Amino acid sequence: MTHPNPEFQRWTAAVQAEVEAALARELPAADRAPARLHEAMRYAVLGGGKRVRPLLVYAAGEAAGAARERLAAAACAVEFIHAYSLVHDDLPCMDNDVLRRGRPTVHVQYDEATAMLAGDALQSLAFEVLARHRIADDPADQVEMLRLLAQAAGSPGMAGGQAIDLESVGKSLSLPELELMHIMKTGALIRASVLLGARCGTLANGELEALDRYAKCIGLAFQVVDDILDAEAPTETLGKTAGKDAAQGKPTYVSLLGIAQAREWAERLRQDAHAALAPFGERASQLRGLADFIVLRSF
Repeated sequence: MTHPNPEFQRWTAAVQAEVEAALARELPAADRAPARLHEAMRYAVLGGGKRVRPLLVYAAGEAAGAARERLAAAACAVEFIHAYSLVHDDLPCMDNDVLRRGRPTVHVQYDEATAMLAGDALQSLAFEVLARHRIADDPADQVEMLRLLAQAAGSPGMAGGQAIDLESVGKSLSLPELELMHIMKTGALIRASVLLGARCGTLANGELEALDRYAKCIGLAFQVVDDILDAEAPTETLGKTAGKDAAQGKPTYVSLLGIAQAREWAERLRQDAHAALAPFGERASQLRGLADFIVLRSF
């Protein structure tokens, strides 16, 4: 993850390594029966990706003074949900893509049935991990964290956003309609990542609401920049098929606003995210760095 701040680069590299090790521990061993399913689950999760959502868990947790072992469990849970969504999104019945993170998608590497089951199992594993580890002092708080993740993944969140996305192919959406779709499809899990990390620690009055505002801004910004990159970046840089949205007739921020206005919108969201972090001072330095990365990234 490139970033002009060397300290932020060191922090992201350390967290990414910690999360990779935790993911490998939490996933079933590849030689454990049913071996092909477990191998596909590990293929879907390990060895690729920017780990933006786990990084957000850790950054929000640091702002809330959370213990790192708690953050590892929460980070694994959100990454398993994210990985499952990618496996299912790539299936022929959804986006029908053959490339993810620079290598064949799970249904191409294995088969469609195995890919479907691997996604299902990763979704279940996310909640098992979140329930098995003690990540909050009060059990009621941990139940609330389970609810937050379930809502972010379900019909009010990611699954619902994907349904709207599929229904919108070939149609024109207004800016509010496009935003609602992406608040659900992309923003909900990003928001959950921030809130789960924060709830692993302790916050003063008003701080959770401030983090929620931050999360909503970067969740939208992430999708705006994704749309820009899909239109501009080559497949080799993205690690997935470039130009796919335009080819499939999907409404995007680029098709609605144009490249220049989409960039301006992403920058406004970045500034709003920074403003939301004002109460935290230096505690939110990594969250600021992630907002910058999300908007200024080139892959």
